[in-house]
Amino acid sequence: MRALEFPLLADQNIDRDVVAALRDEGRDVVTAEDRRLGEADDATVLATAVAEGRVVITHDGDFGSLAVLAGATVIGIIYLRPGHVDPEFVVGMLTVLSQAVIEVQPPFIVVVQRRENDVRIRFRPVPVTTILGD
Repeated sequence: MRALEFPLLADQNIDRDVVAALRDEGRDVVTAEDRRLGEADDATVLATAVAEGRVVITHDGDFGSLAVLAGATVIGIIYLRPGHVDPEFVVGMLTVLSQAVIEVQPPFIVVVQRRENDVRIRFRPVPVTTILGD
């Protein structure tokens, strides 16, 4: 399954226009705001995503640290770099990700990094100790 085919939970830092673009494509996406997590810490957002079977989409690198270093349970994380930029720039990143033939299995981290028109995608499985249900 490709990363954007999973149900998604958009972190607080994902612009509403990006969420709208994902929804327009038919993606199953809810926001941290939808779940009343506007001021919640990253661990709470991640736990909510896991409880709902969702992948977190974020501009915040702390989610990767929670999954890899702290051993938090995770289904998946899509980390978009840079963050807090024009929504069209971010939608362009997601378009490249949606077209990439990269199959993932939970738990995973996908990093999408864009510099001007150059988009790079990196995939990293999360250590087995953090698999959902362990």
